[in-house]
Amino acid sequence: MKNRKTSTVKRVFAFAIAAALVLGSMVPAFADASDTYVSLGADLTAEQRATVLQYFGLTEADLSEIEVSVITNTDEHHYLDDYLPASVIGTKALSCVRVDKTDNRGIRVTTHNISYCTEGMYQNALTTAGIENADVTVAAPFSISGTAGLVGAMQAYQGVTGKKINEENADAAIQELVTTGELGETLGNENAENVIAIVKQKVAESKGASDEEILQMIDEGCAEIGVTLTDAEKQQVLALMKKISKLDLDTDKLIEQAGNIYDRLKDLGVDVSDLDKDSLLSGLAKIFNGIINFFKGLFS
Repeated sequence: MKNRKTSTVKRVFAFAIAAALVLGSMVPAFADASDTYVSLGADLTAEQRATVLQYFGLTEADLSEIEVSVITNTDEHHYLDDYLPASVIGTKALSCVRVDKTDNRGIRVTTHNISYCTEGMYQNALTTAGIENADVTVAAPFSISGTAGLVGAMQAYQGVTGKKINEENADAAIQELVTTGELGETLGNENAENVIAIVKQKVAESKGASDEEILQMIDEGCAEIGVTLTDAEKQQVLALMKKISKLDLDTDKLIEQAGNIYDRLKDLGVDVSDLDKDSLLSGLAKIFNGIINFFKGLFS
């Protein structure tokens, strides 16, 4: 009888541990110092720096415990000159980024004082850059466009993970951010994000597509979203997608990392992938139901 009770207790603890592990994997954990990296604009004043750190939830003392780098206006021009006038990029580096490495939670973006680039634009572009599983906060001391924030985000991600971002991916990500922002001025930001996401998925699935095929994908994507592009806008998207088509992008990764954008597309009735998050949740539900039924059986 004693052995039977001991065996039962062991099974209870085993199921409890299993449940705790599953639950733990679903609850975001606060990143420790080794999982956090901050990129600060080189031209911040002391007061502006303090403002940004407040948005990051950090103090100067905290910075001594984490990796910190400085992004210069020269860095910004290196990445942005091909896509934006020098007058737009400006002469001072003020965009700041905090990146927290996470486990299997995709890319989540929060912005403060960023007037032009939306969270969805950053999220879309970061997936193109090859960034995975990171909480990204882009902030400035006062309202700015935020186009240079992507440069800081890529720099910070490389710092926190030690993974170098390919120049081709970084360049495509910058072009994507700028293109989406410009489309947003006529389509609205959400529609622009949706169009770029769905066309990017189509292009990533069709390796080596011709210009005509990509233009067809653009038309299909616009039809699914319910928007219309001018010929000039189509050529702008085509130029971006030709560059993206040469990258080794995994469509499942795109959907996994920019989950909220693709969930929004699903809500619009757009078929974005065979990846079925509901199946995953259903599987977890079965696990929990099994645990519950086990305990019911023990004590009934």
